[in-house]
Amino acid sequence: MSSENTQPNDPNFTSAKTDSESNTDAPVSGAEGRVAELEAALKEEKNKYLYLYADFDNYKKRAVKERSEAMKYGWENVARDLLAVVDNLERAVEHIPGTVDANLKAGIEMTVSQFRNTLEKQGVALIPSGGTPFNPELHEAMGQEPSDLPSGTVTQTLVKGYTLHGRLLRPAKVVMSSGTPVAH
Repeated sequence: MSSENTQPNDPNFTSAKTDSESNTDAPVSGAEGRVAELEAALKEEKNKYLYLYADFDNYKKRAVKERSEAMKYGWENVARDLLAVVDNLERAVEHIPGTVDANLKAGIEMTVSQFRNTLEKQGVALIPSGGTPFNPELHEAMGQEPSDLPSGTVTQTLVKGYTLHGRLLRPAKVVMSSGTPVAH
């Protein structure tokens, strides 16, 4: 055995070991760099997946909401048109002469009542008007008149107003109080 290869104090021996260590460090550093690169790519792809998943989840929620609203408000135009029919039936009942058969009048009144009940089942609600404070979101002012009621209070309803599931379908056309009449 030669002392040259076995002596740890020999500078050649140490430098050979250092060269060997640095050669193995280079592939390790390269592999560590590649691992870090792949981890970063994985993290980026994971984030893309999470964003895509969140977008799809939001899309599903939005689609359910839109479908629900379409079912809830989809017949809004039909309901608005049917209100004219209800108005005409109510006017007909009001103008039935006293000489008409009571059974005929009762039959028409029941038809109007059934019509109103059917609309209510579908979410159409009458807007309360008489004696209530004027609300520009629900009422359309057609005029003012002196009254014992406070100013801004609805005194009469000219055309009934309705909502559909809380959304205005037709405003109530009303006359409101201008306040206490001036005494002469």
